[in-house]
Amino acid sequence: MNIDQTVTRCQTAGVRLIRFLYCDNGCIIRGKSVPIERLASRMMSGQGLTVAMQAMNMLDRLQPVEGMGPVGEIRLVPDPDSLVILPYAPDSAAMMCNMIKLDRQPWEVCPRSFLLRMLHRLTEVGITMQAAMEGEFTLLREESPGQYIPIDTGLCFSSISMMATAEVANAMVAAFEDQGISVDAYYPELGHGQHELPLRHVPALRATDNQIQFRETVRNVAAQHGMIASLAPKPIPDQAGNGCHIHWSLWDLEGNHSLIYDPNDPYLLSETGHHFIAGVLAHLPGLLALTAPSFNSFRRLKPHSWSSTYTAWGPDNREAAVRVVSGKWDTEADTVNLEFKAADASNNPYLALGGLIAAGLDGIERKLMPGSPTLVDPGNLSEEERRQRAIYPYPIDQNQALDALAADQVLMDALGPDLARAYLAVKRSEYTAFSEADIEFEIKHHLYKF
Repeated sequence: MNIDQTVTRCQTAGVRLIRFLYCDNGCIIRGKSVPIERLASRMMSGQGLTVAMQAMNMLDRLQPVEGMGPVGEIRLVPDPDSLVILPYAPDSAAMMCNMIKLDRQPWEVCPRSFLLRMLHRLTEVGITMQAAMEGEFTLLREESPGQYIPIDTGLCFSSISMMATAEVANAMVAAFEDQGISVDAYYPELGHGQHELPLRHVPALRATDNQIQFRETVRNVAAQHGMIASLAPKPIPDQAGNGCHIHWSLWDLEGNHSLIYDPNDPYLLSETGHHFIAGVLAHLPGLLALTAPSFNSFRRLKPHSWSSTYTAWGPDNREAAVRVVSGKWDTEADTVNLEFKAADASNNPYLALGGLIAAGLDGIERKLMPGSPTLVDPGNLSEEERRQRAIYPYPIDQNQALDALAADQVLMDALGPDLARAYLAVKRSEYTAFSEADIEFEIKHHLYKF
């Protein structure tokens, strides 16, 4: 859509305020709202934002990053193709924004611009990407200040849990439909109060924009029903954690032919698919700092938890870091896809998917191979068996993952020096804050913010 079409659509829908949204280096969704009478001019000129916001962590503590203090401004410039009318907020709409410098060039510290750069690199080698996020969340009620009770204690995929959430789940699906976001399925998950609403695959940029709206929609619709929806990795420490698995497939530039499918391979996986997986596995320690980036993330990444804890891959192996997802009957050529397990909704989806692409491209460029697939839970192998198969454990906490990212030249080069420096400063400050506090402080600050 162009500016005039965007304004007309908002006027027709009775919109009064339009949110210019972005996701920051603390992986928090932030933004500013523009009144409808200012929309056209602000879409052309952008909405001003201090450069300091990309040095702000998830505790709203500004970090000392060079060039990101009180002096300096960028513009939030919305992408009209990301426009959604918000069904949970009266007379409101939202668009995702790119961060643009005053010289009209993309700001080097903009996460969405980083993903756009990585998608351009894909097209340079004749590849496009389809992606989808598979979001889990926990529905809670606050019984007293700081005391949260799951809305149900039903079993995994239980019809009892479906009935406990029938009204709110229906409202969430309706809200996604109103925004033009397709839901793939709905079902209760393993943890108490835990549910899942995977979205349908779409082009990669749209998938990340959808993930922002997923977080916003799930939380706000739940609130309208008197519930708290937390997408935090471990909002209840003794229950199953919430993932946000990344599904993706690679296609030719016309989007007609899958580049990861090979009918002659035992696992229907092409040479390009093998190379991409190998790149992801090679960079996985540092990649975790982008895909499972919070202090709370590492409570979820434990052995035998179906969240993955080792650099393994395999066909329909839900304990592997990368799962080759079997295709649907009679349409395997179009439906075989790859799933990255070590991701959750405390990430910035633009950084997470951009990092995944950078890792996979390195695998393609160097023609890396991932080794033999793992056909068992890698946690059940002995250390020696894992060593022989080149299967390695993940970093054990946020700090180790950040160290791995800082040491990964491929990922650091992809991010660029400015974005990498700011991101590491923000995330290291969060590690320091949470490692010095108790678990109640950790849960309080993750439960509400994700």
